[in-house]
Amino acid sequence: MAKEKAYAVIGLGSFGRELCETIGEKGGRVVAIDQDPVLVEKVKDIATESVLINSTDEDAMAQVAWEGVAVAVVAIGNNVEASIITTAILKRIGIPRIIARAVTEIHQRVLKQVGADEVINIEIDAGVRLGRRLVAPDVLDRIPISETITVAELYVPKSFVNSSLGTLDLRKKMNLSVVAIRRNKVSVDAEGNPLVQEDVVFPEAEEVLREDDILLVVGHNTDIDAFRAY
Repeated sequence: MAKEKAYAVIGLGSFGRELCETIGEKGGRVVAIDQDPVLVEKVKDIATESVLINSTDEDAMAQVAWEGVAVAVVAIGNNVEASIITTAILKRIGIPRIIARAVTEIHQRVLKQVGADEVINIEIDAGVRLGRRLVAPDVLDRIPISETITVAELYVPKSFVNSSLGTLDLRKKMNLSVVAIRRNKVSVDAEGNPLVQEDVVFPEAEEVLREDDILLVVGHNTDIDAFRAY
């Protein structure tokens, strides 16, 4: 019987550990790899299998049980040379999909050249998102889906307050789809102290927008920018 789909995480710093924990919480099988025994020890209760090896040693990497591993993530962030060599070894081993972490644009290009199918650059991505928030403070966050389409969190414009989504018809008028609404619910405890709890609403057309609502919308970047003018 074939083993279930598994994920390998190479590099168990903060990013790698969080990745192992998240995959594990979702029920995924995780093979965690690092050359630091302290870091390997930290994930032994999180990962399905924890392996203490130097990922730049091709002979050692060949001994790992790669059967069933569909995706390998090279999460090494503090050693550019090691991340590049590790990515190349994983490619030679034949891992179907390799995702690697880059720390510079040059590093990103080299990882692509040696076999990474996808490269994430946490530092650059964080800088881009901060810059967008600084120049567009009414946009809380943006998550790009493609070069032109984004999921964005937006404050409700004052002109939209007390109007229903059906009346506004944002899909037809602005090419934006409202996926969810984040809304604060205020109540009081037994002693009369205010309690604020965030609620997530998956709205129907008759949902009426409130002043402090935050909209989660999907649309083209140009349409999201146009929305901000309201």
